[in-house]
Amino acid sequence: MVQSAGVMLWRTAPSGGIEVFIAHMGGPFWRRRERAWSIPKGEHDAVEDPLDAAVREFGEEIGVAVPDVPLVLLGTFRQASGKRVTVFVGQAPDFAVAAVHSNTVRLELPRGSGRFVEVPEVDDAQWVPIERARGLLVAGQVPALDALDVLVSSAG
Repeated sequence: MVQSAGVMLWRTAPSGGIEVFIAHMGGPFWRRRERAWSIPKGEHDAVEDPLDAAVREFGEEIGVAVPDVPLVLLGTFRQASGKRVTVFVGQAPDFAVAAVHSNTVRLELPRGSGRFVEVPEVDDAQWVPIERARGLLVAGQVPALDALDVLVSSAG
């Protein structure tokens, strides 16, 4: 089973709602697709601590470190592919990124051509109202938004 871990930052919007910081997946496959956004995340093996993996992957995909805020385990969510994503959340009202500087992945394009290109894993990231994020995130991560909504509501 493939395991992945990520960090989803959140903040209270000026309007009073919740905003989440999510990333647009890079490369030609995701360029014109709906639901091409994701929690900054990545795979880890059974030995690596999921929180360590989540923090590492955030830095690799966004190009800056996770802000120094408490991170709370939100839960583990199953993707359509069967991958399980462990999500940690942290309230980061002052977090801002001028530009995303993601690591890259090597892809064969077109498939079977023998021609390889390097593409960024993430080509954009931004703060999005939670309701809008429900239509942008890959479907398997939407339950993480529901869980965040419950967590924030119960804390307030």
